[in-house]
Amino acid sequence: MENKEAGTPLPTPPREGRLQPTLVLATLSAAFGSAFQYGYNIAVINTPHMVLKSFYNETYFERHATFMDQEVMLLLWSCTVSVFPLGGLLGSLVVSLLADRCGRKGALLVNNVFAIVPAVLMGASKAAKAFELIICSRVVLGVCAGISYSALPMYLGELAPKNLRGMLGTMTEVFVILGVFLAQIFSLHAILGNPTGWPVLLALTGVPALIQLLSLPFFPESPRYTLIQKGDEATARQALQRLRGHADVEAELEDMRAEAQAERAEGRLSVLNLCTFRPLRWQLVSIVVLMAGQQLSGINAINYYADIIYVSAGVEPSQSQYVTVGAGVINIVMTVISAFLVERLGRRRLLLVGYGICGSSCLVLTLALLFQSTVPELSYLSVLCVFAYISGHSIGPSPVPAVVRTEIFLQSSRPAALLVDGAVHWFTNFIVGFVFPSVQVAIGAYSFIIFAGICLLTAVYIYVVIPETKGRTFVEINRIFAKRNGVEIPEEKKEDNIHVGPHVLSMATMKTSF
Repeated sequence: MENKEAGTPLPTPPREGRLQPTLVLATLSAAFGSAFQYGYNIAVINTPHMVLKSFYNETYFERHATFMDQEVMLLLWSCTVSVFPLGGLLGSLVVSLLADRCGRKGALLVNNVFAIVPAVLMGASKAAKAFELIICSRVVLGVCAGISYSALPMYLGELAPKNLRGMLGTMTEVFVILGVFLAQIFSLHAILGNPTGWPVLLALTGVPALIQLLSLPFFPESPRYTLIQKGDEATARQALQRLRGHADVEAELEDMRAEAQAERAEGRLSVLNLCTFRPLRWQLVSIVVLMAGQQLSGINAINYYADIIYVSAGVEPSQSQYVTVGAGVINIVMTVISAFLVERLGRRRLLLVGYGICGSSCLVLTLALLFQSTVPELSYLSVLCVFAYISGHSIGPSPVPAVVRTEIFLQSSRPAALLVDGAVHWFTNFIVGFVFPSVQVAIGAYSFIIFAGICLLTAVYIYVVIPETKGRTFVEINRIFAKRNGVEIPEEKKEDNIHVGPHVLSMATMKTSF
């Protein structure tokens, strides 16, 4: 195709991306080694907590010839649980440096050290008679999770063609949920959640990292990182050809050149610059709202309260772990459904539907908990509300923010943005775990009204502020946000006279106006 006035050939429109073997295998290697391992570490100490506490007590007795006070045990166990999100916060603070210096794939590979070393230490803790190894290892595993949580969506989002970006982006959450589910299975008392099996249970967290360390080096680095940040177009072209399964990648390279030209006008952004940079104001506010809404909407509180709800419905305490596994199956199914729907229905619709289900479930759950002493049959409604809430969160608020946070920033600002995103995620995660038990004791079932309100506020923000990003390039999404940020945008007709790749001159002009 040629421009009639200048006779200059224009790049052919990009092909629709397909799930080629290299793209699929790279996604599986990255997601299994990072997201799966993260999910496994979230759940692995929950079910066998009584067995681990016994180990703490026995070790203390061997050292001091007396058992722990209840207060000391509570303090040690609280440290074991709470240091994981604190480690995640630490990891989120270094991910920008790693992703820029080592690349997206390189950051994931380096991060495996923070999974394999603590896995060995936890596996040896029983033989060493040192529960301190478990606590210290949980800090390091938290650092690993913090890096994974930000570096993995960057890598997957930059590998994917725009028509598959949503599906591949949700793989982060799909594999997190799979990791949680497998940890719940392995943690059953009949398998490894017993006094002899728990060291193996904890040590298994190193297996996904080891598999990734052996497999991921055979797959390409992010083409966007290679071209835009390293300036190596030949390597980026080869990577795209491997990932797309065909040689005609010129249109996609042209989009990257457009973004690269915009990047040169903008320059690399630090976190401080990002927070004061007006043209990215609403993007930054949006990821803060999405991450805070995800954690503060009650998912961790529902998980904390679920066993009590199951017991009130007549489930034997010893059998509640199997109901928890059933809830895990629902979580997996709905997250996989979300992965297939995100490119059909769009990001906004899944987020709004998900928060609507979560908010409604919290309201009904509050009423059921308040009146089940008068109407015992309402205890069954409480269980249904828990399952409905998990379904709603799994279809929108859990998986979709991982897609949106990658899409709404350009290459130069993405690492700094995901640092802020990760810090908000882990800080709010810690706050919920630390504060909710006290709030639940103080106001009981009314605490779920707070979560319903947060769901409503988050949904309103999404409806008003966040645009649909499905099927759009990173540059196009940036142009949409530019209007809300009050940045001057060139007239569309000016682009018609440009005889180079799409958006090249227009984005340069826009960045100059920034």
